[in-house]
Amino acid sequence: MKNKKSLGQNWLKDRYTLETIADLACDMPEQSLEKNVKLCVEIGPGLGTLTSSLLRRFDKVLAVEFDKQLATNLPKSFPGKNLEVVNSDFLKFDLENINEPYVVAGNIPYYITTPIIEKILIAHNHPEKVVLLVQKEVAEKISSKESGLNNSSLSLFVNNFAQTHLGPIVAKDLFTPAPKVDSQVLILVPYEKPITDTNILEFIHKSFMNPRKKLSTNLAQFTGLSKTDIEALFDQLNFDKNIRPADLELQDYVMLAKSIKK
Repeated sequence: MKNKKSLGQNWLKDRYTLETIADLACDMPEQSLEKNVKLCVEIGPGLGTLTSSLLRRFDKVLAVEFDKQLATNLPKSFPGKNLEVVNSDFLKFDLENINEPYVVAGNIPYYITTPIIEKILIAHNHPEKVVLLVQKEVAEKISSKESGLNNSSLSLFVNNFAQTHLGPIVAKDLFTPAPKVDSQVLILVPYEKPITDTNILEFIHKSFMNPRKKLSTNLAQFTGLSKTDIEALFDQLNFDKNIRPADLELQDYVMLAKSIKK
């Protein structure tokens, strides 16, 4: 089938990579072993290349496909298999209806990577594990510690909800049609509970409004405090007054936000 550029469809054709993604999806974290996870939710199954690997490792695959023609054709490729295909935009799909432990896997469109990850992580019945093939630069940005990059609003958001790990890099020429950039497997292992609450996350988001400016400058724009007051607070917290938003870790922001609130 011809891909639809508007849906970010790029078919991964390398069987070794597909098997690796499926292996990572079914390799349960220690805290999930007793739950006996049997269900995999696949985002954007497309032609079913990853679906076939997932069906060999899970008792059931629930595939959410936005393209109506693909959603209609997919079950025909796997007769007798425990495959349920839902023709829906994943961003509108209700994860709360899933009432058993599950994992999420998929080769997802680059242009909606962030909202997909946010949706998965804030779900009350979050998955036990998430294995996604995303743009390499985005994977590195999210798993900033492992890739050696500075923090970002996105990486801090994700780290509030899950441990992040980088999987194998997937060269662009392994896709049909080939995208302009390489991809990488991103692995998320959600915590039972997030580290902090939405108020702190909103505080972090505002702190990155101008990521290249000093953090004190950004804070002065929305906290009501003067730069002098903020720098005095930095001294109390042993923060360098010249720090930028990317220099602080999640727990630093928790401490800073609570100090400002006082």
